[in-house]
Amino acid sequence: MRLKDRVAIVTGSTRGIGEAIARAFAREGAWVVIVGRNGERAEKVAAEIREQGGQAMAVVADVSRMEDAQNLVKQTLDTWGKIDILVNNAGITRDNLLLRMSEAEWDEVLNINLKGAFNCTKSVVRQMMKQRQGRIINITSVVGQMGNAGQANYAASKAGLIGFTRSVARELASRNITCNAIAPGYIETDMTAALDEPVREALQKQIPLNRLGQAEDVARVAVFLASDDAAYITGQVINVDGGMVMA
Repeated sequence: MRLKDRVAIVTGSTRGIGEAIARAFAREGAWVVIVGRNGERAEKVAAEIREQGGQAMAVVADVSRMEDAQNLVKQTLDTWGKIDILVNNAGITRDNLLLRMSEAEWDEVLNINLKGAFNCTKSVVRQMMKQRQGRIINITSVVGQMGNAGQANYAASKAGLIGFTRSVARELASRNITCNAIAPGYIETDMTAALDEPVREALQKQIPLNRLGQAEDVARVAVFLASDDAAYITGQVINVDGGMVMA
């Protein structure tokens, strides 16, 4: 088990990519904190992990609020005494063309997707510095690298996460804390499942591997980055996109 007895906070882990990462961490022996705004869903995921022999607890938090992020860290430390891994995965979309995008749509996406990562990272970093070790993984998106019509707010938040990742990596490297990002492409989620077949076919044509990815594809990379195998990797963005974006 590559993550045996390590404590991992995974934000936005009540469904989708975050849930897949949390479950993968638990299978590798980590003690996982399931974080979301819906307490019932968070407890359901945590309970299922425990039923399968893993260690998990649920914490309700809105990561856009610094107070919630600080309480998340406090609850984790009160329960398990340390924090080895933070995955900033919580994110939303409020798509609209720029001319129609409201200030509220802009602010909500930036507050959760980007400020949320700042809040959680700032709240956890003192403990990691004291431990002189830690792994921070930010879930960005290929949209943050290439842009997308109707997603100016989402693209800006995800591009901001890339800059944030590299800055944090430079600041914390001397304390043996790494910070990397994963940029998923089109992944099979509740959102993509609702797309019409012609739209799905058009998306697949943009992907050299000619298929949408699975949440587990992202989770496997997260496990690698959280493990000792990635001890000499920091400040990097790893695309999990079927070849969609090739720099």
